[in-house]
Amino acid sequence: MTVASELYYDPYDVEIHADPYPIFKRLREEMPLYYNDRHDFYAVSRYDDVQRTLGDRTNFTSTKGDVLELMKAEVQIPPGTFIFEDPPQHTVHRGVVAGVFTPKRMASIEPQIREYAARSLDQFVGAGRFDFVTDLGADLPMRTIGMLLGIPEGEQESIHNFVDETHKVDPGGAMEFNDNTFADAGELYRHYIDWRAEHPSDDLMTDLLNVEFVDELGARRRLTRDEILMYVSLISGAGNETTQRLIGWTGKVLAENPGQRRELVEDPSLIPNAVHELLRFESPSHQVGRVPKHDVEFYGQTVPAGSALLCLTASANRDEQRFPDGEVFDIRRPLTQVMTFGQGIHFCLGASLARLEGRVALEEVLKRFPEWEVDWDNARLASTTSTRGWDTLPVFT
Repeated sequence: MTVASELYYDPYDVEIHADPYPIFKRLREEMPLYYNDRHDFYAVSRYDDVQRTLGDRTNFTSTKGDVLELMKAEVQIPPGTFIFEDPPQHTVHRGVVAGVFTPKRMASIEPQIREYAARSLDQFVGAGRFDFVTDLGADLPMRTIGMLLGIPEGEQESIHNFVDETHKVDPGGAMEFNDNTFADAGELYRHYIDWRAEHPSDDLMTDLLNVEFVDELGARRRLTRDEILMYVSLISGAGNETTQRLIGWTGKVLAENPGQRRELVEDPSLIPNAVHELLRFESPSHQVGRVPKHDVEFYGQTVPAGSALLCLTASANRDEQRFPDGEVFDIRRPLTQVMTFGQGIHFCLGASLARLEGRVALEEVLKRFPEWEVDWDNARLASTTSTRGWDTLPVFT
């Protein structure tokens, strides 16, 4: 299979990353199974193909990772990293924490999330400007995840900064992984866990220290300290970055659609639907990788076993075969399933939390700032490959 020279997709290309949607549209129409020989990966871009791949645990594995750089690195992923596991390990390890992120549990922490949002925003009332990312998008998820995990508030910012830095790359560059990558990330939390073991509280870290479960070998046991480190590292990293991206896109997209923003001000009941549409229109995670366990076919062409296959979720979310006028932002669009949080057994555990934070953030912003314009001279798109969003998005209010 060859690459058409006039149609080229590269997740490391800075210009494509700035606005990938024209390329995504062409891929859907002209080359729904795409191969990049420079980086040796395949990609599917249509909704049905992304849904099929992410939901198919029989023919595809997650054990090599879901980021292109990780899939290529062939590193040893520690046990307990459930987002990179297949059943039965995945079933066991995900089940340990699944009860924490239920919609009911998330609803119970809404008052605290709203307090964090108010605290972030109140200081900018009357100031004439604030930043959707540095003043809100970074702060709100950091406080929320810190509260859930039981990390002292005074130390949450340093952890957020660490997580943020590990996802950044030089423009056009790739993330680097080795056998120590996951262990190094986990070490950041070791002293918190050691302290919490001596000072239990009502938080996820205490729950992880005390939970008993039946593992894949049928043994009833508690988590090892290294497994707890992996859980805490995963939850902290995922919970901080993607929600920060969502809040940043909220500022950008609604600034470009002031009429729909005005509708939200006049009728806040539309806000939950607007958050769903934001997640569709600008997916924080725009691609998810899988590896075929054996040769698979798309459109009569073979993707060999062991290949890196990228599911372009952000493209799937604009597929007009699934979403009429998919390139148009519409807060009144009928609700339907989007690929933003994945599909199947790896559907994002924190989806209900992300939606809750996105809704509360937008409600609190609109109460204080019904109108804003982006300060484009100082807005900066983040240099990342696994997600897409803003490092800074200052606005005039």
